[in-house]
Amino acid sequence: MAASADGTGPPDLERQVPATGTSQWVLDAPEPPGLWREIADSLRDIALPHGKRSQSVKNTHSLGRVGSVLKGAFPVLKWCQEYKAAQFKNDLMAGLTLASLCIPQSIGYATLAKLDPEYGLYTSVVPPLIYAVMGTSKEIAIGPVAVVSMLTSSMLQKIVDPAADPTAYRKLVLTTTFFAGVFQAVFGLFRLGFLVDFLSHAAMVGFMAAAAIVIGLQQLKGLLGISHFTNKTDVISVMEAVWRSVPKSWNPLTFMLGCAFLSFILITRFLGRKSKKLFWLAALAPLISVVLATLIVFLTRADTRGVKIIKHIKRGLNPSSIHELQFCHPIVGDAAKAGLVIAVIALTEAIAVGRSFASLKGYRLDGNKEMVAMGFMNIVGSFSSCYTATGSFSRTAVNFSAGCESPLSNVVMAIAVLVTLELLTRLLYFTPLAILASIILAALPGLIDLNEAYRIWRTDKLDFLACAGAFAGVLFASVEVGLLVAIAISFARIMLVSIRPGIEILGRLPGTDTFRNIEQYPMATRIPGVLIISVKSSVLCFANANFISQRYRTT
Repeated sequence: MAASADGTGPPDLERQVPATGTSQWVLDAPEPPGLWREIADSLRDIALPHGKRSQSVKNTHSLGRVGSVLKGAFPVLKWCQEYKAAQFKNDLMAGLTLASLCIPQSIGYATLAKLDPEYGLYTSVVPPLIYAVMGTSKEIAIGPVAVVSMLTSSMLQKIVDPAADPTAYRKLVLTTTFFAGVFQAVFGLFRLGFLVDFLSHAAMVGFMAAAAIVIGLQQLKGLLGISHFTNKTDVISVMEAVWRSVPKSWNPLTFMLGCAFLSFILITRFLGRKSKKLFWLAALAPLISVVLATLIVFLTRADTRGVKIIKHIKRGLNPSSIHELQFCHPIVGDAAKAGLVIAVIALTEAIAVGRSFASLKGYRLDGNKEMVAMGFMNIVGSFSSCYTATGSFSRTAVNFSAGCESPLSNVVMAIAVLVTLELLTRLLYFTPLAILASIILAALPGLIDLNEAYRIWRTDKLDFLACAGAFAGVLFASVEVGLLVAIAISFARIMLVSIRPGIEILGRLPGTDTFRNIEQYPMATRIPGVLIISVKSSVLCFANANFISQRYRTT
């Protein structure tokens, strides 16, 4: 067998195999792996740590192999080995701080989803516990969020009216949550995360901003004490409903109470950003507002003067809801469709939140494992009276600022919510609905990122078109229309860039061997008699071959 010219490289294949044998060797190439083998390899890639699969499987005994699989599927087994007792104090304080914000927000988001208040608290118990075992983010705070709650109600109330038949609506929500979890788990197990990428970052910026405005307008019902309100989500219908209701049915006491505590929450948040020492006041402000507002209503009996209150919150731990899942009902198809949309939005928000805070701590988030964790926590959640949970940006920011060290802060938060469900629900009887609206309104400014929208405008006009399309679709039509517009524009952009890629003429920068675009770098000079071009596309194929050829000939 002949060696390479320097004596150290790989053998010269052309000298090993005669010319006639080479063609036969190519023709007799081994068969590619079958479908089931590829599926098994994909599942093994998810279960085993990246870059260690072959070593774990080949060079260790069966017990070590099982350990590697378990650590890949349940990251808690890995980080708990490195966990120190000194870290628990930080996680304990972060978890309790998180609970003080989570409890009032969860109750408010449940009403936004058109569910009874306790379902928001249920959703803050089981999903965080599952995520603490399977998730890879140290900072992300799991529970109900505003956008998913609004998306749930806006899509499902068209199928079942929550006011006319709350039981059927609740069953539909739980079934939708199950399907959302299944889709999320499938995306992660089969590495289909690229499907989520069709909803671009720019589209999500526009979608979130419009959703925040719609949610804010819907909270005017609670803030003004309006009894009858529209179920539509477009801004024109909501404003029309407010305009018709304000002269007749609004309650001044409710409005004053809500505005007072909304101002209090916003002021404490502003002070918390100005001074780190006042961070705790900003984090505790929603809970303080609930306690004070409840005391005010109880002592003044404002509920007898038209101030609407929560009244009954069911006491006790999460009840089983397996029997309420409807897989043989005619609306199961609608539940699956809604579950797919909710799954994509929830995943996009959670992964974006998780990655942004992971970068601050200097580690990378495993997107596929996050999808699997989100999927399983929502599947299990649907069995225990929870609706779709995901990562909350506002609560994750609080968790991060409170000094969390691990996902254990989610466990502490869940235990605190459990204690509330078991012992403290009676104390929330006189909590006014206006304070819940104020808490939701105070959380919405974080969803509107004007600086990012401006950056997108300056960077890429097509991306900004997707941002504006999603914003206008949600604001003036519906959430579903906004999503379709965003995905359509994002997909059209991908197709346009792939089929008609940009072509740059390159020139050499003086005194260097570096070549750059001569339009962007006027000092770059072309080499006489040589045309050097750069095609701005990662894929060269039949779809863009003719376009590139024509541009090359006319350049």
